[in-house]
Amino acid sequence: MPRFAANLSMMFNEWSFLDRFAAAADAGFKAVEFLFPYDFSPDDVAARLKAAGLEQALFNLPPGDWAAGERGIAALPGRQEEFQASVAKALDYALATGVKRLHLMSGLAPSDSAEAGARYRDSVRFACETLAPHGIDIVLEPINRRDMPGYFMNDFGTAAAIIAELGLPNLKLQFDIYHRQILHGDVTRGLEALLPIVGHVQIASVPLRNEPGTGELDDFRIFERLDALGYDGFVGCEYRPAGATLDGLGWMQKTTLR
Repeated sequence: MPRFAANLSMMFNEWSFLDRFAAAADAGFKAVEFLFPYDFSPDDVAARLKAAGLEQALFNLPPGDWAAGERGIAALPGRQEEFQASVAKALDYALATGVKRLHLMSGLAPSDSAEAGARYRDSVRFACETLAPHGIDIVLEPINRRDMPGYFMNDFGTAAAIIAELGLPNLKLQFDIYHRQILHGDVTRGLEALLPIVGHVQIASVPLRNEPGTGELDDFRIFERLDALGYDGFVGCEYRPAGATLDGLGWMQKTTLR
């Protein structure tokens, strides 16, 4: 059975953020992920993580001005100094929590822009080289433009090509099953082909992004396929509960019974 990590940005919203760690542990999770920890101090986040006995699976680098609609700055020309500062900020939280992988968001830019592409590659290279001495991986996640219009990194083949081109040992792919299905379909074949470069997996049902097992895919067969392929990383539960978080966790019990 995969190692599931509760996404505390989407799940357990019935609790305040810092209280979600204990709630996730009480619900049976051994690990957590979230979008951003930066509204709280590294020490406060680390203390809640430790008190709940949880492992930190993943979080994102700072995204720029999220409230204003920015979704990362890595591909944005003229934001190099800000991006480099964001890597340093994320490292403070990574060292406090012990996380070993960080997601680098590309930002909103035309996918065919040579300038954005060059800026993105430079940012990825900088982040990987900065974090490598600390044993931390950078993961790139293709995100569909239905959910995030204008997002630069929106193709699994492009992500795989950039990973191969840069040849950085701590650069991996974040394989989000929800985004993969919307972008390309062919989920299990995609996992089979790309698993050697996968550093993190995420799950949500398609198309409504609710609990696994409630959409058009057989998510439980996908979990079985991950096991058969030998994937031993985390599967982040980046879904929006259809109702109360605890009421929707029956899918976990179903997974253990298969």
